[in-house]
Amino acid sequence: MQPRKRGRKPKPVVEFPQAVISEWTDVPCFHEAFALHLERHADSIGHLHKALSYFGAKIERSTFVQWAAGKKAPTSVKSIAILAMIERRYRLPAGYFKAKLTNNSRAASGHTRLSGVTRSERRRLAWHLPDDFDDRPARERQEILQWVRSVIISGTTDYRRYQAEAAKHRFAIRFPSLTHRRRLRNFDPANEGEIQSADEADLELAVARTDAPPPLEAEMADLVRFKTATLTDIGFHRNGVWNEATAFQKIEHLGLLFGALAASPRSVVKGYGVPTERLAMGLLVFPAILDWYVQWRERRRGFYTVWEANMFQLALAFCRVETGWLRQSPHLASRLQPIAGLVSSADIEEVRSDWDGACDRLYKHGLSRVKEIERVARVHRDPFEPIMPVLEADSPVGEYRKITDEILKLMPNALRHPRAAAEASRSFLMLRLGLHLGVRQKNLRQLLICPKGRLPTAERHLEMRKRGELRWNVKEHGWEVLIPASAFKNASSSFFGNKPFRLVLPNLGGLYEHIEAYIDRYRRVLLGRAKDPGTFFVKTVKTKTRDASYNQTTFYEAWRQIIQRYGIRNPYTGRGAIEGLLPHGPHNVRDVLATHILKQTGSYEQASYAIQDTPDTVAAHYGRFLPQDKAALAAQILNRVWDAA
Repeated sequence: MQPRKRGRKPKPVVEFPQAVISEWTDVPCFHEAFALHLERHADSIGHLHKALSYFGAKIERSTFVQWAAGKKAPTSVKSIAILAMIERRYRLPAGYFKAKLTNNSRAASGHTRLSGVTRSERRRLAWHLPDDFDDRPARERQEILQWVRSVIISGTTDYRRYQAEAAKHRFAIRFPSLTHRRRLRNFDPANEGEIQSADEADLELAVARTDAPPPLEAEMADLVRFKTATLTDIGFHRNGVWNEATAFQKIEHLGLLFGALAASPRSVVKGYGVPTERLAMGLLVFPAILDWYVQWRERRRGFYTVWEANMFQLALAFCRVETGWLRQSPHLASRLQPIAGLVSSADIEEVRSDWDGACDRLYKHGLSRVKEIERVARVHRDPFEPIMPVLEADSPVGEYRKITDEILKLMPNALRHPRAAAEASRSFLMLRLGLHLGVRQKNLRQLLICPKGRLPTAERHLEMRKRGELRWNVKEHGWEVLIPASAFKNASSSFFGNKPFRLVLPNLGGLYEHIEAYIDRYRRVLLGRAKDPGTFFVKTVKTKTRDASYNQTTFYEAWRQIIQRYGIRNPYTGRGAIEGLLPHGPHNVRDVLATHILKQTGSYEQASYAIQDTPDTVAAHYGRFLPQDKAALAAQILNRVWDAA
């Protein structure tokens, strides 16, 4: 007979222990809640570990010790699954512990059923996958991945799919000295033959990453100077001036034209294969060049859009009598070289002998082409499609505001996760200021900051810099945004009347508290040791970050990521504010504001006030005011007669 063991008998392992404390006060922090429910059920960390291990859980006992001490928190899908087991053991609501984690804006790590998915894509997908993704059937996992990729990552519109595919094959010629970008490589005409004879993949890469040859870049610089200079050169005349944004846009559009001409016909781009040293601005005088380009775009896209008509309209402006830059620059003919199938030697000689006649022929041809293209042009990008659920709501602004509420709901603990909290604060303020101001992306991202206690920047200096400023208005006791009219794309619009845009932000929904927390704490966290660009919104500075300020692309992507993360309702995770929403950029906020006011008032004029534009522009581009919306608004007025009866 074996001797009887001394001491207390081991506590029996049961699946659902009875609580010894029936009444309890909930606590906000995860580690406190974890310790509380251990005590309520008279469980020790050791016994909890033993019980969960008995029922199949695999986790170290030391992990529970660190959780209870607040030194660590669950971050992996495995840990989240353990939390679910503990919730079930203590009969707590599903997600009870997870809701108390201090960084709910961080995706759980450790998904193992993502074979064939690259590491970079795993990072993009992680936030949008449910915690139990690995435990679901293969068919369901594939369904989730397909939904996330098509709806959240890329968006499901036809235009977005076309854009995503086209972006894989870059072909534009770059003009780095004019767009303030780094030069990719030195252009060497001696290597042109080598590029033309390279295999398809290498050739496409070479063309896609080619800067304009110096002669072409000099001609483009001459055009930009002509259209942007305060005073034209003696003897030249022009009609209208480009601002910086317009100049960048035209450079980009012409870069696409020259890139298409230079791309190999054997590549995916299927360009014309013109050697880059033969590219010249003078080629624009030949109707065959523009005809080939717009037809190439039609083959690539599948139909014509107003974009192709705009290219011909640009050419019309260039060759207009007296004010056209091309017409006033006959010296451009000196660099013309034949291009087989498009421009012959005889064509070049004819142009050189009669430059004005060539411009007249292009002008006549362009007028005809614009009419023909506009007759068959289709709309490829419907700007309303990504935000349709918002625009169809009775209160579009109220619907869009749900995204900001979602950001606050998932706001991390600032003490434990300062950078994540700073990024969430920035996301919240991007959307809130966008909804209050209704300005274009450029004006929002270039908004300067003047903290409390400092003297605001003089309006004259802001006008010179063409930027607005967020400053504290002592008289109004509120945060004020002042943007000079010169900073707006439509500076000459009757809306401004040469006066600045000025708005004191309303202190609604704790807006001032969030602004001051961002200025005092979070903005410094985002900047780190980087140089302060002076803008209100700054990027999260990382090791390779050169400039903390946003540009057009990075600001658009930041906004789009906010929508992907907080805006789109995900049926698999339960996160996201609006069902049916698709990824979009900051410009869509203007559509939301205009449509909201149209639905409330029916007035295009009042809607134009919200986005600093004219009623005609709102009617043509921004407001989605359908017949049923008009009828409903009229019915509200007429129905009052019956209510009063």
